[in-house]
Amino acid sequence: MRFGKGDWRSFERGIEKEWLVTNGQGSYASSTLIGANTRKYHGLLVAALGSCGQRNLFLAKLDERFETEGQTYNLATNQTVWGVTEFGYIHLQAAVFDFLPTFTISFADVTIYKKVFMVYGENTTVVIYHIQNGAAPALLRLFPLVNCRDFHGIVRQGQVYFQQVTISYGTMVKTAPEKPTLHLVCSDGAYLEKEDWYLKMFYREEKERGFEAVEDHYIPGHFEVKIAAREEKIVTFIATMEEVYTLDGLALLQLENKRHQQLINQAGITDKFAASLVLAADAFIIQRQFNGGKNIIAGYPWFNEWGRDAMIALPGLTLVTKRFAEAKEILTLYARYCKNGLLPNVLFSNAGKEPWYNTVDASLWFFQAAYKYLQYTADYQFIRKEIYPVLKEIVSNYIQGTSYGIKMADDGLIVAGSSKIQLTWMDAKVGGWVVTPRHGKAVEINALWYNALNILKELAHLFGEEPFYPGLPEKVKKNFNREFWFAEGGYLYDVVNAEGKDVSLRPNQVIALSLPYTMLDPGRGQSIIQKVWSELYTAYGLRSLSPKDPAYQGVYEGDERQRDSAYHQGTVWSWLIGPFITAFRKVNNYSAASKRQAYGFIQPFKDHLREYGIGYISEIFDGNEPLIPRGCIAQAWGVAEVLRAYVEDVLEIKPGKN
Repeated sequence: MRFGKGDWRSFERGIEKEWLVTNGQGSYASSTLIGANTRKYHGLLVAALGSCGQRNLFLAKLDERFETEGQTYNLATNQTVWGVTEFGYIHLQAAVFDFLPTFTISFADVTIYKKVFMVYGENTTVVIYHIQNGAAPALLRLFPLVNCRDFHGIVRQGQVYFQQVTISYGTMVKTAPEKPTLHLVCSDGAYLEKEDWYLKMFYREEKERGFEAVEDHYIPGHFEVKIAAREEKIVTFIATMEEVYTLDGLALLQLENKRHQQLINQAGITDKFAASLVLAADAFIIQRQFNGGKNIIAGYPWFNEWGRDAMIALPGLTLVTKRFAEAKEILTLYARYCKNGLLPNVLFSNAGKEPWYNTVDASLWFFQAAYKYLQYTADYQFIRKEIYPVLKEIVSNYIQGTSYGIKMADDGLIVAGSSKIQLTWMDAKVGGWVVTPRHGKAVEINALWYNALNILKELAHLFGEEPFYPGLPEKVKKNFNREFWFAEGGYLYDVVNAEGKDVSLRPNQVIALSLPYTMLDPGRGQSIIQKVWSELYTAYGLRSLSPKDPAYQGVYEGDERQRDSAYHQGTVWSWLIGPFITAFRKVNNYSAASKRQAYGFIQPFKDHLREYGIGYISEIFDGNEPLIPRGCIAQAWGVAEVLRAYVEDVLEIKPGKN
């Protein structure tokens, strides 16, 4: 993907798009296309310390000045409380993303190519400058803007004190004893210690989100690199929490490019769009630093390890991409943490912190993830030994009753929660206000329950055991259709509870059609899909509520309360396009026409890779046109479900047994 000056005609246009690179441990580097930090979450080195939930900002930016023939070219772009004070983006000629970003900077007779990436498995960010100097000697100055704080926070001068020790090729910067040391080194030139502060940087996105938006950054000194007339020079800058073992940025880049190519080769996918999503998927698969093993991070920049998101995203991130070993580790991890039949909603990586189990659907999505794993790998031995006992434990607990009021009712359907507890994925809560109360019998929970019972029945047969609770799936199917079919509307009720039946048209019912085992006949399935297509479908996913509903909110903006009130009341969710496409193909008997239409559903996402989080799928969008992207710039289940649906249901590359 190539971007040019038309994409940053103004500062406002230039900050619309953001880039992200990661290290496989939950750490990342991210900023806007023009290099101005507009979020407190932006930074060149945001490092996970023992847990991706304990990410800290250590290097906010690296600002450049270039001096030649008595003139200084300020290449930095920054906004402070006084406005846009530095306009370096006017020298930005192009930005090319071959997944990793390369920025072309051009002025006078000088061209600089700047590449940014992270070293996989290390808290290390590398910036490579390929300088093609003009006819006069020149000097490149690099100013690191350093910080040391939780990535959710803000620091002002005087709140944090820094110490530094000059070393070969740079400096070591230290704050609190419990924090690791930041190494800043450069392969060429000299480091000049000269302490200063960059005051009152303004984060526009945080202001709009209702958070504190002004921050100061520490400048320990700067690097000076001399360039001779007409010299072509490669300069590597490294910011790392590790011991510095090389200054050869090109060698590190070659390793990362090779790793990316191996991921594409492993997936065995030649389609260009699918291959780009294979690389995007890699950002979410992380190595846990506590208790080991792989897991899935829900999204960047601010989400953590969430059980529900991990189970929904697992097929797209690890199975379609043929990363079966990682899939196995993730399934094993969550099986180990299953408690009273519940998978964790939030799984913390650090020692001594117990997971949160406040979810009714993570355990049921676990069935689907395990079933898909079996379809892709035929690894019956692993499923029987490690997973099958946990699946039986889950069903037993759901039948007998477990935490948060989760229990099978007399009609075989699952009841969960209360008016004050939100256990489904529509979990927005503001103080004591549950925005979308879905206690009782929720439609997708019971669809997942029916699917889980049938998967367990199939596995029992495969493993030569008697059926687990014989006759129960049939009972659930009968009573589901009786309880949830809204004949007048031609679709399913969203929730059934003591207060009545919720006729709100929501996308949760699509899940019932997309699962391998569905209790709905073709006629009802077609009616549901038509209704959802007419009122909930948008180019970037499904609305969480019909625009015809009085409670509909079509714009997701404002402070935290305003945003949470709209989160599931009309906001578009990208991940829902996956089950929608799967259900659409299924109810149309996988006809040629349905395949062409499904391809049409995918097309907008190809364009979307060029906006917001470049190369990734956004978490959410406004329900109203023009469907402005919002929320996280890169969401695990958004990437996963677009990739899975595209590969399985459009390209028709189905799970194979290896």
